[in-house]
Amino acid sequence: MSTPAAGGAPELLVSTEGAVRTLTLNRPQAANAIRPEQRNAIIAALADADDDPEVRVVVLRAEGRHFCSGADVGGISKQSSDRHTGDGMRILLRGAQRLIAAVLDCGKPVIASVQGPAAGMGAHLAFACDLVVAAEEASFVEAFVLRGLVLDAAGGYLLPRRIGLQRAKELALLGDKLPATQARELGLVNRVVPAAELAAATAELAGRLAAGPTSAYALTKRLLNASLDQDRASAFLAEAMAQEIQTGAHDSGEGVRAFLERRPPQYKGW
Repeated sequence: MSTPAAGGAPELLVSTEGAVRTLTLNRPQAANAIRPEQRNAIIAALADADDDPEVRVVVLRAEGRHFCSGADVGGISKQSSDRHTGDGMRILLRGAQRLIAAVLDCGKPVIASVQGPAAGMGAHLAFACDLVVAAEEASFVEAFVLRGLVLDAAGGYLLPRRIGLQRAKELALLGDKLPATQARELGLVNRVVPAAELAAATAELAGRLAAGPTSAYALTKRLLNASLDQDRASAFLAEAMAQEIQTGAHDSGEGVRAFLERRPPQYKGW
């Protein structure tokens, strides 16, 4: 599966190996800036991975030197004379925010494999993933302020929840480049490895997740993502309901049996 660009080259490559679905941004000549059509294809690919019981983990990566320079802003400076109040808000709600929501809402674990610079929406695309593996050369930047723009692509939601309010303000207001090692120290990145080891480190994590209890991952992901938006009573109730649901799953029974029998569990993902 691929999404063709205007020139015929696929902008999004989708491949599956075993239980791992890989989505590859493929506009290296444009620093992997995401066009609307490509954004919609990523959203659809995430939904398809979520619906496919054979897929148990998703890897998001990119070709070329850049991971993603954000949205393709070539047309932003072109002001339309017939633009109406609310048009920009609708574009954002249906575009960049919907992309980030697709990552957060995907029931399968999503791993970002970041080999180079990630800016603006590109940085948020990585931060929305469940695990982030970055090469030492990778970096992140909140580029919006550098272009005179307001933080968007769910940055106002993600950043304070990932690193706290003051750190979020520092990144968003100054727009300084954040090297991968510093991003790891802040908690935005899980692992930083030499570039030559990025693919292997990503594959190792994907393999572990692909062999795990997928339905338990989905419920755990939902609980954690919702936790900072809930009061204690709501969080406790959601946790109890999730446990009730998972108790009836095959993998729950298999996990208990394996523990009692002192053997590695053989999870099926449901």
